Amino acid sequence: MNNRQRELIEILLSNDSKPFLIQDLATHVQCSEKTVRNDLKQIEDYVRTFSSASIVRKPGTGVYLDINNVERKKLFQELFAETISEDERAMKIAYRLLESKRPVTLQTLADEHHIHKAAIKADMKRIAEWIKNFDLLLTSRQKLGHIIEGEEINKRIALAHLQEFIVDNTRNYLFDLFLPFEISTINNALDNMRLSSGIPFADSALDGLLMHALILVKRTKQHASIVISNTPDEAFFKTREYKASEKFLEELELKFCISISKAEIIYFTWHVRSCKKREDQSTPLNKQHPKTVQVASAITSKIKRLTMISFEEDEQLLNGLAIHLDAVIHRLKYGFPITNPLLGNIKKMYPYMFSMVTLAIENVKRQFYMNLPEDEVAYLVLHFQASLERIQKKRRKVPKVLIVCHMGVGMSHLLQVKIEQQYKDIQIVGAIGKSEVPRFIQHHEVNLIISTTALSNSSIPTIIISPLLEQEDQDKLAQFFKQGTISDSSNSSGSFLADLMSEELLFINVKAEHRYQVVEMLGNQLLAKGNIKQEYVHHALLREKKSATSIGGGVAIPHGDPSLVRKTSIAVAVLDTPIEWGSERVSIVFMLAIANDKSNPIKTIINQISSISQDPITFNALMKAPDKQSFITNIKSYN
Repeated sequence: MNNRQRELIEILLSNDSKPFLIQDLATHVQCSEKTVRNDLKQIEDYVRTFSSASIVRKPGTGVYLDINNVERKKLFQELFAETISEDERAMKIAYRLLESKRPVTLQTLADEHHIHKAAIKADMKRIAEWIKNFDLLLTSRQKLGHIIEGEEINKRIALAHLQEFIVDNTRNYLFDLFLPFEISTINNALDNMRLSSGIPFADSALDGLLMHALILVKRTKQHASIVISNTPDEAFFKTREYKASEKFLEELELKFCISISKAEIIYFTWHVRSCKKREDQSTPLNKQHPKTVQVASAITSKIKRLTMISFEEDEQLLNGLAIHLDAVIHRLKYGFPITNPLLGNIKKMYPYMFSMVTLAIENVKRQFYMNLPEDEVAYLVLHFQASLERIQKKRRKVPKVLIVCHMGVGMSHLLQVKIEQQYKDIQIVGAIGKSEVPRFIQHHEVNLIISTTALSNSSIPTIIISPLLEQEDQDKLAQFFKQGTISDSSNSSGSFLADLMSEELLFINVKAEHRYQVVEMLGNQLLAKGNIKQEYVHHALLREKKSATSIGGGVAIPHGDPSLVRKTSIAVAVLDTPIEWGSERVSIVFMLAIANDKSNPIKTIINQISSISQDPITFNALMKAPDKQSFITNIKSYN
């Protein structure tokens, strides 16, 4: 029994003896009446195995499933007994509400999911909170049910983000809501667009465009149209993105027998302009959009002043940043939010670079009126971390390895330099997207593929790893090469960290309800000692509001602009009870006041604190320290 037939039998099962017109069933499953009649014959043959079950046809009234309650439950268990998580159920209910033009009752949802209304109410509360992120409102209409109200564009964006309900990101459950032939048809059209347009899409961008196109086709069939209030200027319609989108959607019109409006073409073009691109060697820095180059240069210049590292000499960094920022600027312009699934890991693995980029972005915000959320900042961190490791790495001879990464140019560059740094006897011959593999291996010698995504039909040995090259991945590669990884020399003795601390700026058993209280308290203590300027406290609070400075392991590192520091020092608070710090709970707070000079030790300090946060034994020893001197002694003894 195929998905459409399962959907039909679920409709019949969920509505006790209620007749349905063939026309209504055809509209619901989006196929012809003839197809529905053929499906009903298949369903009729299937339900005959249940003694009380039969498909009843009443001319002029419709069809329904006649079956007693005992066998109704048995039939449902047989067909739909797969166990789904609360996350997946909430996602499916949100999808149902977002695509519905009419209110849906709690009882209807409870019947559809065969669960008590109390569970549905909890799902609705979660959905109501989530859709606020998209300027949508879940309202209840007396005796009619619940409905989501808001602009169609906002509903489309929310539909594309439904995967956020699922904690497990090993696969995209949202694609399960569409028929396989819809997915394959649009995928083929996207591949045609990629080849004919020459736009260097990242693999993850194509997945995003696939989802937006699926939603576009679905909503067009439901006559839920996009409205564009401000028509773009003539230059917009001459861009390669618009021309590619127009041709792509013309193909979908023919495949799905629908009519797509000009507003829909404009809307899809926005997504094409906003999606991540791979590095295009045919477009050097001087050929890219002036604004993106200006923004990239401004960020790089600020980070150079913060870190004393000559990032502006890295042309690969500037080129990659400009390509990435072109998409970022369009996402901000069109109001398309993104979710970075690696945000938490990036903050924990690269706390130093995350802090530097966040501080630099504040300068860009004032200069270019751009307010980047931390999900976007995390992607920029990858570019600078890759550049940092390129600058620091030693040139070495390497054999022939191809890196395949689906996360875009920044992650590709970072992964490449990390692998080159960790393994002396390999040669990276390319870092490309999945779609480029067949052509690349035809023209280059490749002995091993290291990939962040599964590949098909490849005769070359392949190792699948995480984009961030975590310890498990390093073990895989080490086993393959029969060589261990290079140790990290950044974990030097904790005595340097302890030298910047004093008992006067260390506070044990601090009571606090909110992280801003802790930041303000520690900042005022630093100010009282004359170590910082008065504006530093305010800047640290703004930095904290922009992005929580927790780095995992119960530790946070609030800080402000180094130019506002008079004397390098660290204030510490050990909390009597852990408190919420962004998405984590924190017990130890190191407030950093590090002066911006040539001897700037902030990278070493943050690396040492990050190392402590990943060492439960040391962390617990600090938490249990009976007095200030014991706390500092434990820091000094940490290696």
